[in-house]
Amino acid sequence: MVAISLSAGAVARIRFAVSCLWEAVASIRVLRDPGDHAVHLPWVRRVRPPLVEAGLVGPDGGLFWQLVPARPGYLADFVTPPPAGLIPDLAAELAALRATPGDTVRAHLDLYPGERTPALTALYADPQAGLQRLTEEIEAYWRIALAPDWPRLRLLLDADVTARTRLLAEEGAAALLNDLHRQVRWETDTLLIAQRHCLAPDVADGPGLVLVPSVFVWPTVASVSAGDAPQLAYPARGLGTLWERSTGVPEALAAVLGRGRARLLTELTAPVSTTELARRSEMSPAGVSQHLTSLRAAGLVVTHRRGRTLLSARTDLAEALLSATG
Repeated sequence: MVAISLSAGAVARIRFAVSCLWEAVASIRVLRDPGDHAVHLPWVRRVRPPLVEAGLVGPDGGLFWQLVPARPGYLADFVTPPPAGLIPDLAAELAALRATPGDTVRAHLDLYPGERTPALTALYADPQAGLQRLTEEIEAYWRIALAPDWPRLRLLLDADVTARTRLLAEEGAAALLNDLHRQVRWETDTLLIAQRHCLAPDVADGPGLVLVPSVFVWPTVASVSAGDAPQLAYPARGLGTLWERSTGVPEALAAVLGRGRARLLTELTAPVSTTELARRSEMSPAGVSQHLTSLRAAGLVVTHRRGRTLLSARTDLAEALLSATG
């Protein structure tokens, strides 16, 4: 059990961050032990062959693969420096990773159990060169494993932040923290995390706690204390159906709404943009917009803005209608 004491000032500075680097790290753990991450098996089956061919994962995997163990093994905190802001930027995160002091790299590597591999030994001996190699491997991994799906992953992560910031505004920090995951609870100024391999210190002052919604950290949480801000990565809402293909439109629903509007409603398993709905449904963006307008007027869809993107989601009335006609 990890216990992090947060001062009142630190609680006031709790913030969210969407992180490309966190998703890369967490997805490596999925690839290492896919049996524990059944929801992501469609993704694993699709990306593993090209990653193996590129020498990035598997028995011949490179430095990135060797640094990230399967759960619950220790992960060096320097691999996930705190993201600087809410909007994800892989280049900025990798620049922060390359800037890690050599003494920090060595101190974190000293915590790894067992003998070091040749790649980890080389990183220990020359952290600057090793970090350059590491960030190049992460870039290559990202292009193959995550870049093709990033738009839809990003929408899901953004939607989670929107929902939780609303909870924070309506019910306060305690409700927010106690709603993150079953392994996390907030008690008398202390955040308790049922997890090993975390060095997170108490936070008396400073920038506060960084909450990182994640697709691939499911079904557990991950916490680190890299830099001066502890981080907690938790599973984003709505990822259970992320890789599922549509099973078709219920005929009863199509008879009530029309096939196009019924198709869109069944696709709204999580908040999503008009562009993504058009891609999934093979409709034009203009056609999707017209249908969404009708669905909003009927009280079946709500739309909110996330940055420059408009995200649509089903209402409780829509959920009841789907349950009755499915």
